[in-house]
Amino acid sequence: MITNSQIERAAYDVMCKAAIDIPEDYLDGIKERAAAETGPLCCFVLQSMIDNYEAATTDRRPMCADTGLPRYYVKVGNDARFDGGFVGLERALRSATARATQDVPLRPNRVHPLWRTDHDNNVGINAPEIEWSFEPDVDWIEITTVHKGGLFGTDYRMLFPADGIDGIKRFFLDTLIAFGKRGLACQPAIVGIGLGGSKDICMVLGKQAACLRAVGDRNPDPEIAKLEMELKELGNSIGMGAMGFVGSSMVVDCHIEVGFTHTGGMPMSVHCFCLSSRRATARIHADGSTELRSDPQWFTPYMRRETVEWQPQAASSNKSG
Repeated sequence: MITNSQIERAAYDVMCKAAIDIPEDYLDGIKERAAAETGPLCCFVLQSMIDNYEAATTDRRPMCADTGLPRYYVKVGNDARFDGGFVGLERALRSATARATQDVPLRPNRVHPLWRTDHDNNVGINAPEIEWSFEPDVDWIEITTVHKGGLFGTDYRMLFPADGIDGIKRFFLDTLIAFGKRGLACQPAIVGIGLGGSKDICMVLGKQAACLRAVGDRNPDPEIAKLEMELKELGNSIGMGAMGFVGSSMVVDCHIEVGFTHTGGMPMSVHCFCLSSRRATARIHADGSTELRSDPQWFTPYMRRETVEWQPQAASSNKSG
């Protein structure tokens, strides 16, 4: 039985880790962009960020003064047993957020949209956000925290089936150029794209694609994986780089997630993470032991299933994973 105290401790630990320690995959991606960059101002920004990451880890202080909006993605094993049920689990996550806000410290960014009420702990109505997923045949719980900025860096458009791949590329370019010119995102970024679903699910898929996949991870559908690489190359060829300066470092990686949608449309969302791609994951085993890692491994074959029933062997041979 996993206890509420073990859940809260794991959530607190990943809150602290995400705020301070840059994920290794993203750091490697930034260094790769820095090595290929020729724009002098872009090179300066990229090297400054690398130095900042190292200082944050050494000094155990947040890597960015704006620690964003902390949120959780929780994957619950179908055989997991935990006291207090889901209400107890949710309370543990809210408590861990409040404690981490004071201890790290995180900037208390959460306020009421109308009255601007601030509890000084990043907890409030519908805050922090918690998204749930489930996994068959396992007895662990995984808690991932993401600290993503909550102002800009996101756009949505309803495309039509006839727009095809060219329409996807055009909206992608329109978005990145607008973000770069208007300072609406902190480039270079992991760019997540949601394709399909209803409007709300399209937005969810795009944000998850940006925040919950490691740099270098490819979609299991080979055609989607090919499009990810094409968009990454396209994004780095528009003449903009770090923080919108002249250069070639807009995109560290591009990830696409899809959902079945209405026959008459092809909704698309674009989400940029940022220079401080803050995420961390803890897996809590049935015996209470905990493992920390930086790759959420959120998109499992079960999550990408197409069938009514879960058929692991059929899924492994299906191109969609």
